[in-house]
Amino acid sequence: MVDVLIVGAGPAGLFAARELARSDARVLVIDQGKDIKDRGCPMKDRGHCLHCFPCQIMCGLGGAGAFSDGLLNLHPSIGGDLEGLAKGEAWRLIDEVDSAFLSYGAPGKLLESAEDDEEQLRRKAAASGARFVPIKQRHMGSDKTPQIIAAFKEDLERKGVEFLLGCRVVDLIIEEDRCAGVRLADGTEKRAYRTLLAPGRIGAQWISVLLDKYSIKARFGPLDVGVRIEVPSIIMDPITRINRDPKFHIVTRRYDDFVRTFCTNPGGFVVKEEYPDFIATNGHSMIVEKSENTNFAFLVRLELTHPVEDTTAYGMSIAKLVTTIGGRRPVIQRLGDLHKGRRSTEERIARNTVENTLKDVTPGDISMALPHRIVMDVIEGLEILNQIIPGVNADSTLIYAPEIKFYARRIEVDGSFQSSLRGLYVAGDGAGLSRGIVAAAATGILAGRGMKE
Repeated sequence: MVDVLIVGAGPAGLFAARELARSDARVLVIDQGKDIKDRGCPMKDRGHCLHCFPCQIMCGLGGAGAFSDGLLNLHPSIGGDLEGLAKGEAWRLIDEVDSAFLSYGAPGKLLESAEDDEEQLRRKAAASGARFVPIKQRHMGSDKTPQIIAAFKEDLERKGVEFLLGCRVVDLIIEEDRCAGVRLADGTEKRAYRTLLAPGRIGAQWISVLLDKYSIKARFGPLDVGVRIEVPSIIMDPITRINRDPKFHIVTRRYDDFVRTFCTNPGGFVVKEEYPDFIATNGHSMIVEKSENTNFAFLVRLELTHPVEDTTAYGMSIAKLVTTIGGRRPVIQRLGDLHKGRRSTEERIARNTVENTLKDVTPGDISMALPHRIVMDVIEGLEILNQIIPGVNADSTLIYAPEIKFYARRIEVDGSFQSSLRGLYVAGDGAGLSRGIVAAAATGILAGRGMKE
């Protein structure tokens, strides 16, 4: 029996444990993945996905962020709803998260653009019908982030936090209308006075099952569906020198949809994400190893209303269709082929002037897999973006599908981050409360404080 049991060793779980470690609370962190030193995707050596379960990229100590770009977006409006907190509190949380990563070895260099450069980008974006959102960032790098996470864990262990890795939680223990712990896949039980669910994005579907099973109050959030774009770095360099991960917001004319750039990786690599029922794409970049390309997500925001509001099911249906068409590989297409209404072939991809950094792909036609509305938004959005970044709308530009960001069902919580089920607290992406490393970590801090009360 422990005081607090945390499900998920990603940013939300680790920062909650860090907050609790400042008291005398006995804390146990459980994750179905491996320790950070043991995590590694075999696709890097084999050249194709082996469908590991659980996926070593998505699961394990540090969460999915441990093998992402490792970019900290230091702004309350990026990755969550922190701006809804009391004035000043959101920024204090951002600073606390940033300071913690610095203490564990994050690079001291802060990425921020000069005022004149920001003004130039804002003006250029506005003239094109878009908006540029300048933010401060800290880049840890996909190759350095594991070392930072390892230092994080060592600090928590010194403070008495225990870890149980490689163990999958399958259910909650409910006694007298209260959560009393969790049940593991091998049938054993782990009991606690308070339980925090923070399984990250890959745990969103599992949490959804628990919400229905135990009638936990929640609502469906929006959905981001789109593609990952890959272009020569020289095209993006004038922009990424000003802001490493530029945020451009666009509203399309045809459908009045919100489209945004996200997770830009200068000199980076496109990677494949493996989920139980489907595949998706993502991107990362490293401090040392570089490619000749830059990639970024190009996402369309979707919301559903009456009579169907289940954005998670809708997003999964799209992802499953792309997975089927791609044979469990992401679909890749030249933008020129998309404009001509034809599929890309292996021959066209092989002689394309932009070489794809992700090799485990299926050349095809994204319009066969993504809804027409999404495809048209992507085409129109790239035309607008091309006015800001000349060259992104070239025929040789590569498009990977799908890129989907599930926001999960947003669980209703009180001021302590406790759900409608007594004794059960939630934090992070899997609970629909954040979308990214910094925001997830901030919700973990708030949940940790709530569980100490």
